[in-house]
Amino acid sequence: MMMTTNVPSSQTVQLYDRLRAAILSLQLAPGERLTERGLEASFDASRTPVRAALGRLDAEGLVQRDGRGWIVSPIDLAEIGALAELREAVEAAAVRLAVARASDDDIAVLAAVLDAARPAPWASTDDEADAPAAGHGDAEEGVRAGGDFHVELSRLSGNPVMVDAVRGAMTRLARTRWLEVRTPAARDQAWREHRAVLDALESRDADTAARLLADHIRGTNDRLLAALAADSRRLRGHGLSIVADAPAATVL
Repeated sequence: MMMTTNVPSSQTVQLYDRLRAAILSLQLAPGERLTERGLEASFDASRTPVRAALGRLDAEGLVQRDGRGWIVSPIDLAEIGALAELREAVEAAAVRLAVARASDDDIAVLAAVLDAARPAPWASTDDEADAPAAGHGDAEEGVRAGGDFHVELSRLSGNPVMVDAVRGAMTRLARTRWLEVRTPAARDQAWREHRAVLDALESRDADTAARLLADHIRGTNDRLLAALAADSRRLRGHGLSIVADAPAATVL
């Protein structure tokens, strides 16, 4: 029997990781056109892993089909708002279930993970804009740690459907959340808000935990939209595509 030689999965994973990092760091700008042949040449890859990597990124909402080619998905303000509403409803309900269902040991494990991911201390200034911008590694780690916290917190609810919903939302928000945690101040604030939610969970205070989590999600969304608005001129200069409430809306 003739054996079919498969492209090593490691090549697909490596290409996926490189493309994803380029998209999250805005090296590949929202709205930028991609072609399979161009990616093959740029990354010295064959067509099969390129298509597989694009398929994974498409499932995460980071790229999308554009005719016979691809584009980096625009930053969609309507989607950001919709995901914030979804997260607030699902995560507040999930943390209430976690208060009732999670064991002390499970909560302690999450607390240890959160405490280990605390951002390094930074010298505050009167103007948060003076805080140094994050390098890609710092911001990527901040996004990953924050997303993992929300997913693992929802897991304590014991409801796998809620976990899937939260994980999917965090994946779709990864790029814009990277923009929101660019400064040490933003990363420190996010960590402190996470810790406050966990303190309430440890105290088995469902009302406080749900309220703090909802406040955190709304605040993060508000800060992100404010950052996008403040940076609109710079973002336009870099060719970033940001769409408003409807697909036909004017691109910033």
